[in-house]
Amino acid sequence: MKVEDGLDEYLNYCRFERHLANNTLKSYYYDLKTYIYYLQNQGINNIDNIKTENVEAYLKWLSNKKTATTTMAHQLTTIRNFHKHLFRQHLIENDVTDSLARPKLRKKIPNVLSAEEINNLLDIPLESAFDYRNKAMLELMYGSGLRISELINVTLDDIDFINCVIRVLGKGSKERILPLGEYSIDSLQKYLQHRPELVKKTNSNMLFLNNHGKPITRQGFFKILKKLLDKKNISKTVTPHTLRHSFATHLLDNGADLRSIQELLGHADITTTKIYTHVSDKRIREEYQKYHPRNHIEGDE
Repeated sequence: MKVEDGLDEYLNYCRFERHLANNTLKSYYYDLKTYIYYLQNQGINNIDNIKTENVEAYLKWLSNKKTATTTMAHQLTTIRNFHKHLFRQHLIENDVTDSLARPKLRKKIPNVLSAEEINNLLDIPLESAFDYRNKAMLELMYGSGLRISELINVTLDDIDFINCVIRVLGKGSKERILPLGEYSIDSLQKYLQHRPELVKKTNSNMLFLNNHGKPITRQGFFKILKKLLDKKNISKTVTPHTLRHSFATHLLDNGADLRSIQELLGHADITTTKIYTHVSDKRIREEYQKYHPRNHIEGDE
């Protein structure tokens, strides 16, 4: 079987049997397309001719291009799943990725905003429909710990004001039902009163709309966030994901159980959630160094 046919077979399996989200499928496609392009440049056009050393050489090629270890680990996972599927379907005789070691990743402690910085950011004067929209988006993202992809895909039907919950589709189209806090509910209800001002000829069922009446995009949200950060004089490096990190860290700081935070964030593995314990540990050390009276030796007199 040609490598391109193997790719089509695997993507069809992911689409029709695993029912993966379009964004996930696109990610798999680009990862595997790069991999296959590399193999073809090495004269390998048939999946039966791929050897373990070819995959190792590809990873080395990525490393030489200064590819981040996280990206390499993600690509290796995709390549492994690709070969495993072909092996299970008896399309290849051996899984050549079975013995490959995953690149060691350095755990990067996420950047978070303090509670005071969050309050400053969310203190938005409400004058136009855009202000009400921006306030609602930020309150919802921080209040429920949403990913940016989850936020921009929320529909009008996903909000349940009676039960104070929101339905979101996470990675792999996994559904989560999340509680809505009072600030989120209040901001959403006020925004919905002004949302008709954003609706144009083509009415959309998506909750958050831009000035053209179309759904907010990742890029659009980032521009809004950056403008607000500049206006509030918050100089930290902040991305949409920072609000999600802040949500988790503040819950942990206030005594929330790690398993509960895992469920709220939609993490498949609790080891992913445990990174927030390191954020809290770092903050505790900083507080100790700053305030403990026996931390600093006074000068001799």
